[in-house]
Amino acid sequence: MTEKRLELQDETQTLALGQRLADALSLPLVIHLEGELGAGKTTLTRAVVQGLGHQGHVKSPTYTLVEPYELEKAQVYHFDLYRLADAEELEFMGIRDYFTDRSLCLVEWPTRGQGVLPSPDITINLSYQNQGRMAVISSHSDKGQQIVGKL
Repeated sequence: MTEKRLELQDETQTLALGQRLADALSLPLVIHLEGELGAGKTTLTRAVVQGLGHQGHVKSPTYTLVEPYELEKAQVYHFDLYRLADAEELEFMGIRDYFTDRSLCLVEWPTRGQGVLPSPDITINLSYQNQGRMAVISSHSDKGQQIVGKL
């Protein structure tokens, strides 16, 4: 397992990390995003999705659970499981169909889907640190290790 710790002084640095991640990734890939409310999970996701070529708005799918983005390089699925009452609900929405050979799945609040979600290739934990954030990026697969090594 590879782990990197990055201090993110402001939103600009969070967006830059998302762009670097977009440049480094290879598919398929599952990224779990952990951290408190407001720690920057959706901001980081927005940077990754836009770094892959999406031109429009990237919103948090808090109420819909998943927001799909069909891009030239990838099918991106942004999950926000904050309001998920029971992990079994994911089975009813056909969660396994989202994890394909050309998909990037970014999952906020992954512990709420524990037991149903596939294991991540990378986990990014964002936490408050002074006025900025600390990003702890951990790999959990060979592919994840290669990507984290590029960051």
